[in-house]
Amino acid sequence: MQGGTADCAFRGVGETVRRRFKTLALALRSGFDIGSTARSHAQSNKNNPFLGGNQMKAFTAALTALTLSVSASAVAAACDDGEVVIKFSHVTNTDRHPKGIAASMLQDRVNTEMNGKACMEVFPNSTLYNDDQVLEALLQGDVQMAAPSLSKFEQFTKQFRIFDLPFMFKNIDAVDAFQNSDTGQAMKESMTRRGLLGLAFWHNGMKQMSANVPLNSPSDADGLKFRVQNSDVLKAQMAALGGSPQPMAFSEVYGALQTGVVDGQENTWSNIYGQKFFEVQDGITETNHGIIDYMVVVGVDWWDALDADVRDQLASIVTEVTTIRNAESTAVNNEAKAAIVEAGGVVRQLDEAQRAEWVATMKPVWEQFKDDVGQENIDAAQAINAGF
Repeated sequence: MQGGTADCAFRGVGETVRRRFKTLALALRSGFDIGSTARSHAQSNKNNPFLGGNQMKAFTAALTALTLSVSASAVAAACDDGEVVIKFSHVTNTDRHPKGIAASMLQDRVNTEMNGKACMEVFPNSTLYNDDQVLEALLQGDVQMAAPSLSKFEQFTKQFRIFDLPFMFKNIDAVDAFQNSDTGQAMKESMTRRGLLGLAFWHNGMKQMSANVPLNSPSDADGLKFRVQNSDVLKAQMAALGGSPQPMAFSEVYGALQTGVVDGQENTWSNIYGQKFFEVQDGITETNHGIIDYMVVVGVDWWDALDADVRDQLASIVTEVTTIRNAESTAVNNEAKAAIVEAGGVVRQLDEAQRAEWVATMKPVWEQFKDDVGQENIDAAQAINAGF
């Protein structure tokens, strides 16, 4: 960090604190909850002898000054001269969502381990772009990294439609195995001719159905309006239920449910809890009928222009963060489900016969899209499913 009152307050506190302050400055610029960020750092450093006495006071004073008066000079100084600036745009919160948590971890790792080489800014909650806009922004160089849901890539290659097909995967472990197979890994490079390169798959979890009426059987969805991502597969899925699909940005869903613009939606437990959708729905039916996952993606031109050592180190950090956070995604969703119940939300389970009815109603959508997805990819996914 060059210049600025906050930088002066931190001289002598040491490089570790300076790196943490840099992340906090980026967080403020990016729209983070500074309170939760500060609490997290305070908790992790509570017993750190490096942050005792006057050093902790200096840290607190500088953080307070930054919070109360985010000056233009402090914002401009967040990244050091000569560092590669990496703007990472996503649409979720930062502390209750698998993608948001992973993005924050990635930011902290990059800003600590690549100090002097690279500097990452994370923009959560659609503060820069929603998922329908971010890929174009990536190609234009307005952001350098994103992690949109896999549905968003069907405009570049229809192979990704496999992840939207209902009941394609038994559980998130089967999804993980498919994504790590040769077939799945090849999909990360399937859009390079269109200017995009996938670095990693990030898990969210299995999707559930909710509405303003109980959903026990597929017929209960007949005539209802359901928010979906702008995916032909998801539109066909809702049509198979007799519902009316309504494509809509993620940031607009709560208001649409609250006002009756749509009657229901499909999402993971972490999304339903993080966005409080359960507050404006009759209940959630645990269908586990599909997945919401993401791909960390960069522009090919930007990636290829990086110095080899920067590119290799960044790729390594992305891989390590992916391994850590994907292993935690199920726990995050289980905690979200429990929190929904604790908050008074209604969760409905399907018995074996009910689930079979949902599968029979929705699975015919596969036939409609098998040529887009490739029968060989469907066969590969089902072979993996057999092991779970």
